[in-house]
Amino acid sequence: MNRIDGHTQAAEEAELEFLDGEFRVRKAGAYVRCAVTGQTILLEDLHYWNVDLQEAYSSPDAKLRRLCVKNAL
Repeated sequence: MNRIDGHTQAAEEAELEFLDGEFRVRKAGAYVRCAVTGQTILLEDLHYWNVDLQEAYSSPDAKLRRLCVKNAL
């Protein structure tokens, strides 16, 4: 799918399976949400996630904050 195809999917949230070093698209969409901030992350800008928790993060700082909270519990 490219950006010109199907404008309806561009506004939808994608569902991903996070793997080591890559992710698999389960439901097509243009973005996912950061598990910490709720910020939208375009799939082409997605670089940080947690395989065990199956969560996406908007930045290294967001991932670190999530790990600190998890370890505090």
